[in-house]
Amino acid sequence: MTKNRGTTPAQGPTARQTPAARAAPAAPGLGGVALVVVLTGYALSIVDAFIVNVALTTIGKDLHGGPAALELVVSGYGLTYALGLVMGGRLGDAFGRRRLYAYGLAAFTLTSALCGVAPTIGFLVVARLLQGLAAAMLVPQVLATIQAATEGQARARAISLYGATAGLAAVAGQILGGLLVSLDIAGLGWRSVFAINVPIGLAALLAVRRVPATKADRRPGFDPLGTVLFGVAMVCVLVVVVEGRELGWPLWLWSLLVVAAVAAVALVRVERALEDRGGSPLLAPTVLSHSGMRMGLAAMVPFSIGFGSFMFVYALIAQGRFGLGGLASGGVLSPFAAAFFVVALFTPRIAAALGRRIVSLGALVQGAGLLLMALVIGVSWPHPPLPLVLAVLAFTGVGQALIGPTLFRMILADVPPAKAGMGSGVLVTSQQMATALGATVGGTLYLSLAHALSEPSAAVLVLVLLAGFSATIFVISLKLPDPR
Repeated sequence: MTKNRGTTPAQGPTARQTPAARAAPAAPGLGGVALVVVLTGYALSIVDAFIVNVALTTIGKDLHGGPAALELVVSGYGLTYALGLVMGGRLGDAFGRRRLYAYGLAAFTLTSALCGVAPTIGFLVVARLLQGLAAAMLVPQVLATIQAATEGQARARAISLYGATAGLAAVAGQILGGLLVSLDIAGLGWRSVFAINVPIGLAALLAVRRVPATKADRRPGFDPLGTVLFGVAMVCVLVVVVEGRELGWPLWLWSLLVVAAVAAVALVRVERALEDRGGSPLLAPTVLSHSGMRMGLAAMVPFSIGFGSFMFVYALIAQGRFGLGGLASGGVLSPFAAAFFVVALFTPRIAAALGRRIVSLGALVQGAGLLLMALVIGVSWPHPPLPLVLAVLAFTGVGQALIGPTLFRMILADVPPAKAGMGSGVLVTSQQMATALGATVGGTLYLSLAHALSEPSAAVLVLVLLAGFSATIFVISLKLPDPR
């Protein structure tokens, strides 16, 4: 905060208005090249969560990895990624978001190379754990930089592109992984799904100086107790969510949720006490108490659960019963990704006309798309007309595009620029946790119902349940603030 010099201090009632009346520093702006650079790192982090899926069989044969090790190749990345996001955002606030983004991108590029040259399955698992930590360092800086460096319509457009990148990268990872393994470029086989990150990461690093340097005005202090409690809660929940299906849901696994609940309650009390004393909590209660963030996260959680569940169950259905391989099943999602990307670009204009009703509209469209897909599967199983499937997927993508980017803007709207890293870390962590939960619960429910009933009945019931999540988002949307 700057101090006024050379003026007489204001007296009386006007003195109280002085801090609020001071003009905030103008946002430095985020040029086109800079936006591409930060979105590139974000896209790589999402692509790598999906790209490895279609290469697991080849990896297992080449490195002699069993099912448990292959599961860690996938889930290990997600575990360390989700665990480090809040701390990554906090470090960006303290030491500079461009600096942390550059360090994270360099580490991500290096660990991708290590994954690509892994001589053993154990080496690959460790490299994937480190790759997740690198992603956790760079990803929170993306939204935080957008929040701190832009304002008004420029911010709305940037966040819309952020949301569009998320949807496009998720599908691109599945398609790109299948394509690279199929082409077997230079005889690299599965190693190419990691090696491709290296030239892209290096190119982004060369242009990282174009990104504006932002950070908190005052470096926040360290919160060791809050960090430990948050870590305990996150690890316990992540182990249940990510490993539950693979481990067969043993009783001891459920006890971790009790540990997580106790750690979460203790975390809330510790953070409140620390903030009341003027300290710097890892998760400031005042930031989390903003209505936009609170209600936005309430809608983001069911949205992300539905997305994770839909993507996982669709992959099971497409590859298991539609007779499509990894590349073809990913390619069928292209209309979904294209519709999501295009509509997301126009969400600022739509939101300007509809206000918070844009989320309500998106929930209705998404729910209708899921019910239509249930109808198509129920009527024409196991060989539904492909053009009709493509059309319904595109329609569903439109609904998701209306919801996702708008919620990003709402959640971060009231977060001060000085705490943009913290806010983005909380947002992305919630999104990642909910997406992983959706994949786990949706997949488990589908497989259980398919065994008890039949595969078409299971698919229809899961899709109807996901439409219920859309109804939940619609109800919450009626109380959301207008997007800014």
